[in-house]
Amino acid sequence: MATTTQNTYPPITGDRRSILLVFAGLMLTMLLASLDQTIFSTALPTIVGELHGVNEMLWVITIYILASTITLPIYGKLGDLIGRKGLFIGAISIFIVGSIVGGFAQDMTWLIIGRGVQGFGGGGLMLLSQAIIADVVPARERGRYMGVMGGVFALSSVAGPLLGGWFTDGIGWRWGLWMNVPLGILAIISALLFLRLPKHPRAKGRVDVTGMALLGITSTLLVLLSTWGGTKYDWNSPQIIGLGAGTVLAGALFVLTEHRAEHPVMSLHLFKDRNFNLTTAAGLITGIAMFGTLAYLPTYLQMVTGANATQAGFLMIPMMAGLLVASITSGQLVSKTGRYKWLPITGMFVVAIALVLLSSMTATMPVWIICIYLAIMGIGLGMSIQILVLIVQNQFPNSQVGMATASNNYFRQIGASLGSAVVGSLFAHRLFSILSERMAGSAGTAGSGGLNALTPAIVRQLPEQVRGIVIGAYNDALTPIFVYMVPLLVLAGILLFFIKEIPLATSINREPENPGAEHDELNTTGA
Repeated sequence: MATTTQNTYPPITGDRRSILLVFAGLMLTMLLASLDQTIFSTALPTIVGELHGVNEMLWVITIYILASTITLPIYGKLGDLIGRKGLFIGAISIFIVGSIVGGFAQDMTWLIIGRGVQGFGGGGLMLLSQAIIADVVPARERGRYMGVMGGVFALSSVAGPLLGGWFTDGIGWRWGLWMNVPLGILAIISALLFLRLPKHPRAKGRVDVTGMALLGITSTLLVLLSTWGGTKYDWNSPQIIGLGAGTVLAGALFVLTEHRAEHPVMSLHLFKDRNFNLTTAAGLITGIAMFGTLAYLPTYLQMVTGANATQAGFLMIPMMAGLLVASITSGQLVSKTGRYKWLPITGMFVVAIALVLLSSMTATMPVWIICIYLAIMGIGLGMSIQILVLIVQNQFPNSQVGMATASNNYFRQIGASLGSAVVGSLFAHRLFSILSERMAGSAGTAGSGGLNALTPAIVRQLPEQVRGIVIGAYNDALTPIFVYMVPLLVLAGILLFFIKEIPLATSINREPENPGAEHDELNTTGA
């Protein structure tokens, strides 16, 4: 492994109040971005029923995740090259615009467009928040801060469905979008006043525009392939074969472009690092499991248990509590002991156990048992998510931490896109098949919009026999999918056994980026 001489700086301890003010602003923006990954999960049945778009249900969630995924590496690389503050404020502004568009949407098309614009901003909020912390806090002390970040993500995973349910049952689901406008403006003001980062030398050379475009094309084609394959189109159809070929071709062109680029958006030297590869693979699997589960579980709770949107949000609190406690505790343990390898390994197997338990749910199962299963899943996720990011950041100097963090998050978000898309496609396909089979000749009893306009309120008003068919269909369509993901979590746990536990850095490396070094391996012990 090649080594490079790097300049390191001691931890920033002179103005703890300034760091805490910066951290508070970052938490607000992270909360904004992460809320919008989950806020529509409880409102979704009502939204798609009102807008007559049950067949387009998965795109309300998937488009946000896809858009944020595409922009993650772009924000990460540009932040390394030109500094993060301006990008941060720009991302918040884009997020606000998307919220306004979606809030005034009168059909599914405009709602999906608004969610996509939100995602283009949301990717920057999530990524830049993590990278900015690396600008001011060394890795050894960063654990406790990233633990709190994980806690914010935990809070949003339940506050999102809860707020979505409260808005849906009260003043209307559109407020789930409109609330972002004042909060986003507050975040911009906070960034302008308190976000004072170390001087960032601007790197010379061309920005990798071609690589950014190819990465976006590859990501989009991959998600379309996973979304439409076997549902809208047969797997052997010309459309799916074309998407598969396009994904491979765009991916190959992206790799070739990155090999030649002066400032690659996702430098190939990252993949020479064993810890980066292992944590990235585990992060991708975590994204599949987490978003494949969370995106549609609130819908299940409403349709199967009879909970309204607000109650479904409350039922997600045990998962939030488990994730919150596990994330903060694991961050404190890492900062105190410097040991971290065992946490994500254990977390992967805990999530696998939780998925097995969730796959055993039935329409008559007591709700409190489901809550226990969700708490177990939250504990497993809390032990894993932020620690994987910390391991990656500890491998590279500060001049490349944005790109490294973004690349790791990109693959986790690809997992989230695949998880929500594949689970959503399987769920919708199985649901319509089961409902069509069991309600043959009875579709008229579902209301004027038929099966495509079912909402929780309509289901509760159906005749008892028909309601039982619908509830059973939702249960039988979703629960078997959970167990399909268990082997992936076991594989992730096994992969993480091979991580090399390198001591966490006690200083911050601020060496300006050297483009030529991007094609060499870095001295990981110097990060």
